Amino acid sequence: MIRPVAGTVAARVAITAMNLLIVVVGGQRLGAEGLGTIGLVVLGITMILMLGHVVGGGGLVYVVPRLGVRPLLAPSYGWAVLTAGAAFAMLQVVPFVPDEVAMHVVVLAFLQSLNSIHLNILLGRERIALQNAILVGQTAIHLVAFTALLGIGDRTVMDYIAATYIAHVATAAISFAVAFRYMMETAPTTTAPALPALFKQGGLAQGANLLQLLNYRLSYYLIEHFQGRGALGLYSVTTQLAESAWLVPKSIGGVLYSKVSNLEEAERQRDLTVILLKVSVVVGLLCSLALIALPEGVYSTVFGPEITGLRPLLVRLLPGLVAMSASQVLSHYLSGTGRIMHNTIGSGLGLLVTVAAGWWLIPDHGLEGAALTASLAYSSSTLYQLIVFLRLTKTRLIDLWPHAGDTQRLWRVWSGLSRR
Repeated sequence: MIRPVAGTVAARVAITAMNLLIVVVGGQRLGAEGLGTIGLVVLGITMILMLGHVVGGGGLVYVVPRLGVRPLLAPSYGWAVLTAGAAFAMLQVVPFVPDEVAMHVVVLAFLQSLNSIHLNILLGRERIALQNAILVGQTAIHLVAFTALLGIGDRTVMDYIAATYIAHVATAAISFAVAFRYMMETAPTTTAPALPALFKQGGLAQGANLLQLLNYRLSYYLIEHFQGRGALGLYSVTTQLAESAWLVPKSIGGVLYSKVSNLEEAERQRDLTVILLKVSVVVGLLCSLALIALPEGVYSTVFGPEITGLRPLLVRLLPGLVAMSASQVLSHYLSGTGRIMHNTIGSGLGLLVTVAAGWWLIPDHGLEGAALTASLAYSSSTLYQLIVFLRLTKTRLIDLWPHAGDTQRLWRVWSGLSRR
């Protein structure tokens, strides 16, 4: 088990680094306003994918081994087409992305939906290394194409969109080619209908994910409305930097989800969660402090002269970043033990805080108000998850405090993973 875990961590590190380079290139060439538009494009694609992943998302990973690939292709592809049509119609009523890029957002979301279907087929067949390689390749193609296009003619956001087309088309074709052998295999003998199975696995999970996405990103729309797109570009850089502190906690959460899902003893589930929770919080805190410790001039040099004033925003985001480092573990424990509804409730509480605090803080306090809003929302969501975890497992708060025996316990956990 340790090899795929290490490979996934390495892939996430590479993808995060390249995504930050894309932000660096965009900030240097397009400025804060350009980064703001790119942030809205990415957010629009992600929101459409939330609907697309109800059928073509992570639920495929669970259903593929049970029903085979062939019965799932038609509903998955059909749902991707329906999602694109619904998104286009919705944008006519609720323009949640700028009008000049709306059609591009819909088409790019459709291409990424196809890519996700193929990648989840590979994951369902335990081709984790291949999936990681394709995802890293997609980001690399995006970075190279974006950099190259910015060097040709006028520099506009359309260079980013064109580079996204190149990356999505290339990886959708590659992922189809490598997943094709599984598409042709004979399905297992079963009478279970494919579409209801996909809805059952994907619906509730995507509901939680959508609420969490809005918890993370609703402030983007509030910032654009009250402060303008240049301010949004500055905040989008801040959030991407800040969320890089979750790289290790997210990887830890993925390991925990796999382990907890396969453990039957409640006490072992609880002990594993407690030790990994401590590690996740410590790592998240150290990474966040490292970002705050960097001189302000470093960020302006790297991201462009218009990107200034990040450190005060990162300071205000710090409590929320540490809270969400804990949430990466708590949410995967709840999912792995079949209690995903609590993640949905926690995300919903965070969203309510984002709406209430954002409308109050962002108009008067600008980006600092947005950062405080994020910290309040993240902390509220995590607090709910923590209360649920303590109640379900009969864990005491003092058990979550680091102590001398944690190093030995962590070594036992690592040794247990390495033997798998």
